[in-house]
Amino acid sequence: MRTHAEYDCDVLVIGGGIVGLSTAYALTRAAPGTRVTVLEEASSPAHHLTRPDGGLIHSGVHQRRSSLTARFAARGGGEMTDFCARHGIAHTVTGKLIVATDRADLPRLHALAQRGREHGLPVRELGPAQIARYEPRVRGQAAIRVSTTGVCDAAGVLAALAGEVSAAGSVVRCAARVTAVDRRPWGVAARTTDGTVVRARALVNAAGPRSDRVARLAGDEPGVRVVPVRDTYYELRGPALVRGVVHPVPAPEHPYAGVRPIPGVLRSVDGTVLVGPVGATASGRPANGGPPGLLSALTRQASWRTARRRGGYGRGDAHLPGAGPERAERAAPDPAARAAVAAALRRLLPDVREADLCPVHPGVRAQAVHGDGTPVEDFLIREAPHTVHVLHTPADAAFATALPVGREIARRAMALAQGAGWRPPAVESGHCV
Repeated sequence: MRTHAEYDCDVLVIGGGIVGLSTAYALTRAAPGTRVTVLEEASSPAHHLTRPDGGLIHSGVHQRRSSLTARFAARGGGEMTDFCARHGIAHTVTGKLIVATDRADLPRLHALAQRGREHGLPVRELGPAQIARYEPRVRGQAAIRVSTTGVCDAAGVLAALAGEVSAAGSVVRCAARVTAVDRRPWGVAARTTDGTVVRARALVNAAGPRSDRVARLAGDEPGVRVVPVRDTYYELRGPALVRGVVHPVPAPEHPYAGVRPIPGVLRSVDGTVLVGPVGATASGRPANGGPPGLLSALTRQASWRTARRRGGYGRGDAHLPGAGPERAERAAPDPAARAAVAAALRRLLPDVREADLCPVHPGVRAQAVHGDGTPVEDFLIREAPHTVHVLHTPADAAFATALPVGREIARRAMALAQGAGWRPPAVESGHCV
């Protein structure tokens, strides 16, 4: 058995995105004095913010009652709002309208209302006149309002989490790509590209798009493949058509909060109004910070099936640039696609004109798929000796679920570390996992 001094840290976290940092934060809060090291391959945690709507704090109303996403989001949204308030991070609780634009949508809308109540969410059913009280420009047969949905400054949240972890005496290392993982009876060791070796009692794999690869580095078969999927977004310019978050009732073929026949609309904390996602195309794995073209991905069966299942308007998505801050006017999608988006959106917002839609950089999300191409919809967390693998996080629920899922992963990692001889430092803060 190794001595405490022979370990570089108690828990090693690979991945400095929202899940990795939330886990590290939970570890330092649960047992102050716990030594945590976070290895992030990008230059900063904010590099992970590849979705324009990444700061959305979902309520989990779309998820099955038995899902981890619903369980975490039911309490996690309020916790994230409180976290933002404590750290002075821009945020607002706008509430969310889910609108039935056609009478055929009404049974599914009613089912969503029932599901929301089962989750314990504050759900209110609205008629057309009541819709106008919350969103004067929105039209629909009926709607439900979930008052707990909000938006936040996603980059601010990541910076605050990293700051809390560092202030607790732990380490967040960026530009540290893990190239090898060695698992031994005493724990794990990970080597980075610069040759640094970090030894720990337990490992948390929260590597997002690379989580399946990291699992294989550790000697585990993940059972899924993680593919980056590119979604198209637009900025809605001109008149202030929405006040908060507005989504249509999901169509039967798109039951979750992802790509829909009618796109959703969201007002960000900076006042920008985003439309999307409105289409999805599987891309290849990111290279040099952005996804390469479609060709390499479409040769992979899982990516092709995901693209087919998630397909929408976006036949011109292949022409969009990779994730990054640049505007997509430089490489706009097919004008016919934008016209189709405007026509679909007018079922929700009659005043929208095609000229009001300005394409922005596409969103990129890590999507785990099973061997048959079926997408994973819920959290997928698996344990192995000395290791917790987080193989899928629902992208649209990441910020709503971050704090409770971080505690859950931390709880599992601490149990594994204790199995390797670690004993929690004296807990004086009153916090627990």
